[in-house]
Amino acid sequence: MSRTLVIGDIHGSYNALQQIMEHAAVTVNDHLIFLGDYVDGWGQSPEVIDFLIHLKATHNCIFMRGNHDDLLLQWLKTGNYNDEWFTAGGGYITTVTYNALTEDKKQLHILFLESLHDYHLDESNRLFIHAGFTNLNGITHEFFKPLFYWDRTLWEMALALDKTIDSNHPQYPKRLTLYKEIFIGHTPVTRIKQTVPINMANVWNVDTGAAFKGVLTIMDADTKEYWQSDPVHTLHPDEDGRN
Repeated sequence: MSRTLVIGDIHGSYNALQQIMEHAAVTVNDHLIFLGDYVDGWGQSPEVIDFLIHLKATHNCIFMRGNHDDLLLQWLKTGNYNDEWFTAGGGYITTVTYNALTEDKKQLHILFLESLHDYHLDESNRLFIHAGFTNLNGITHEFFKPLFYWDRTLWEMALALDKTIDSNHPQYPKRLTLYKEIFIGHTPVTRIKQTVPINMANVWNVDTGAAFKGVLTIMDADTKEYWQSDPVHTLHPDEDGRN
């Protein structure tokens, strides 16, 4: 039996990624959709990317582009970075680990990062995207593509939505009527003191705070059953992460 499994923001924890793959008993029959932010935070970003490259060759996978993945790509290609990424964004430990790699390995990772998708829309009209979009007519009309991996307004809108109105109400946000379901990461649910996937309107947020003191989550997009790692900071006792 094939499942569609959605994986939240990994943020450089290969240990947590291994745990959720085991907990969910992932097989080659499963369709794996990764929501992005594979790097930054914990010190295993190269190991995460190595594993995903291997997984791409053996499993049915789709990989979204996260903002942290794009920041790493730009640094690998140009050597340039912004101070916020280097400090608060977890980029420092990533640059340290990547500086230890061979040039051939870096080039292999650049190719992988360049291959990432801005979004995935499946045959059931379910949208998988790292962050969100702003155009009222949907993803194909978005004028500024980095919003796909930087936007927070989609999730903020879903959180603030009046729960007493439904999708037929004239004031219901048009963005939320375009897709059957929307699966996102990017904004950790730990900000609202949660560590499980949260559903607001038709938006599912699967970023359960792995970059900080939360957990990493893999969720069945159909049944909404989910499996989680241990709190990620306990898997990296000698690191501070982004905490």
